[in-house]
Amino acid sequence: MFKVKVYTLGRLKEHWLQDALMEYEKRLSRELQIEWIICKNNADLMQRIELESNWIALDPQGQLLDSAGFSKKFMSFLEQFGSRLCFVIGGSDGIPQQILERSRWKWSLSPLTFTHQMTRLILTEQIYRAIEINSGSSYHK
Repeated sequence: MFKVKVYTLGRLKEHWLQDALMEYEKRLSRELQIEWIICKNNADLMQRIELESNWIALDPQGQLLDSAGFSKKFMSFLEQFGSRLCFVIGGSDGIPQQILERSRWKWSLSPLTFTHQMTRLILTEQIYRAIEINSGSSYHK
């Protein structure tokens, strides 16, 4: 089973967003487990991420990929890092520079700006899509 940790700031407030995340987590549950690490602030984020050795930073300046390209990269990282992977979502000020500098890869979901709450949903859906692409399902058309 694959395991993904997502480090982020702030709690989810919108019930519809929580429901959507739960739906994708349910779909993923046979192949992948997501653990949400909710940090209080950037100092807390920096302290917690220090316990990890490999992470992907979600950063507007990062590499843009289509879903098929992300699927290849995601599966490659899971293979390379022993089926364990971490993502970091920053707050309104972005991800601290020290975390960005040490990330294995900087990935941009889009040139658009999203709230950290919406980013959680987009990330989760793209992880689901990556696994579906890798398995050859018809989810990604």
